[in-house]
Amino acid sequence: MSIRVSEVSKFYGGQKALNQISFELGKGEIVGFLGPNGAGKTTTMKILTCFLSPDGGRAEVCGFDVLRHPMEVKRRIGYLPEHNPLYSDMYVREYLLFVAGIYRLSGSKSRVEEIVEKTGLLPESHKRIGELSKGYRQRVGLAQALIHDPEVLILDEPTSGLDPNQINEIRELIRETGREKTLLFSTHIMQEVEALCDRVIIINRGQIVADQPAAALRNYRSQAGTTITVEFNTAVSESALAALPGVTSVRNISANTWEISAQSASDIRQDLFRFAVDSGLEVLTLNRRETRLEDVFRELTQNRD
Repeated sequence: MSIRVSEVSKFYGGQKALNQISFELGKGEIVGFLGPNGAGKTTTMKILTCFLSPDGGRAEVCGFDVLRHPMEVKRRIGYLPEHNPLYSDMYVREYLLFVAGIYRLSGSKSRVEEIVEKTGLLPESHKRIGELSKGYRQRVGLAQALIHDPEVLILDEPTSGLDPNQINEIRELIRETGREKTLLFSTHIMQEVEALCDRVIIINRGQIVADQPAAALRNYRSQAGTTITVEFNTAVSESALAALPGVTSVRNISANTWEISAQSASDIRQDLFRFAVDSGLEVLTLNRRETRLEDVFRELTQNRD
């Protein structure tokens, strides 16, 4: 396993930030690490990167314990924290050579050139870091995380604060990198998770509340039922719609458009069409809403004691 977390706990004074969490990441996995603010994502990442020590349990990276072998762990991890710390007065190549020196890389100049090209920094590589756009500064952060060719890459909110074009660029870079590395990254952008991740781990209030393949997680709410939006050609009685078999709630969205929720075992589309025919109505549109990852995230992280 590239990452193994076993019953890890962490306290800040009397507050329990992590409550005996456990998960494993295999080689080559791209895993999204989700949770509301304060859920424990960054604390977990800082433990895995040896910036914090766990108060209980055990964390390993590539078979090395974060407490007993921190230097071995750091050699195998590339880390991009949420607030990307860079030396703004240094030039791009100068900074990357500096990082390569910290890792004592042989052939550091050729490695810097390789990573500059790989991360798309070549057009801006002649500039000081402080002169770069935020998107390019994120590329520099990724470049320093990749310079020593780590086995594991940990990214904390890698697209935070970027515009849509920059997000697309960084997302493509992450996808390309994920073909060769084990990658754990946190984000609040659900489209990123759906586009990039093999698997999703959701943490809430210091506890793992879901750990499943991204596609399987979307089926989490199937037991909660389905939601259909239907538009008729004329006014319809709310009570008549509510009386259909399996309907649990009815909400008027606009003049003749209704949102209808039904029990999970009920497919009310046939009943709706039959109702329309019997009532002399025309169905102008009918859409069954697919469960989104955002819906699952809300259900797992809201109103939990």
